[in-house]
Amino acid sequence: MSKLILSLGQISKDDTFSCGGKGARLGELIKIGMPVPEGFVVTTDVYRKFLKENEVEINLEGVNVEDSEAVGFVSDEIQKLILDGNLNPKLQEKIIIHFNKLSCQFVAVRSSATAEDTTRTSWAGQLSTYLNTQKKDLIDNIKQCWTSLFNPRAISYRATQQLLEANIAVAVIVQKMVDAEVSGIAFTAHPVTKDKDMILIEAGLGLGEAMVSGMVTPDNYVIDKKSLSVYDFKIGKQKKMVTKDGVIDISEEKQSERKLNEEKAVELAKLCVKIENHYGVPQDIEWALSQDRLFILQARPVTTL
Repeated sequence: MSKLILSLGQISKDDTFSCGGKGARLGELIKIGMPVPEGFVVTTDVYRKFLKENEVEINLEGVNVEDSEAVGFVSDEIQKLILDGNLNPKLQEKIIIHFNKLSCQFVAVRSSATAEDTTRTSWAGQLSTYLNTQKKDLIDNIKQCWTSLFNPRAISYRATQQLLEANIAVAVIVQKMVDAEVSGIAFTAHPVTKDKDMILIEAGLGLGEAMVSGMVTPDNYVIDKKSLSVYDFKIGKQKKMVTKDGVIDISEEKQSERKLNEEKAVELAKLCVKIENHYGVPQDIEWALSQDRLFILQARPVTTL
């Protein structure tokens, strides 16, 4: 089996080296029956092949991360080398063939580093994701994901985790875009109280970008893990939402509406419990709701407990 491009259904937790932490975990989620959007992974073999064919040599050893100007210079140099490089035409063709098989207009293009989403390193927010990507931008956005491994924040994060000298590579996940009406994050142990018997679900209208960027105050739903019932909830007033068409205003009458009804909150909690039981440790889970159907977009260990 070629290791250059793999469908998510071919991947398991053992494929971190070729598919990155995020890709391996998505494949594992599919294996335990989770509703993960269809997609494929452009593996680290493609990334390494690209670097070799374009004679791009990367060495972060000795970079003074205390000097922001020096980090910025190194970052710019590496990113330019990658963006100026040419991806093998045959590989480009294979990637487009896999894209066409998804039978959709828009995809999410997501970075997946080999040292990502572990119990020690989450890389949350460090690497790039490109939502609503069309075929014409797919190859460019894959290269942009590769460069994000070397943005100043990622270099500094690697230094704090003592990973500057590590041979880290990045795979790229390409998935059908979920046109989310509601999205959010769920923690299978309450991140504030540390109570492992309570699940905290955060929910906002539209795509999850708005919540990650701090644009909105989400609803909070606390679910009792043992009884699988809503223990408490708080509605967050939301004035704007992110959609595939950009940021739009929410009408006054909808701003204070509940984002998830009790049935959907409990259905999501059940999926979260199943994921936690599979991995054996509390999980930080990204999810989306589209046309009354829940999707799991990512799951990683909670690193703050």
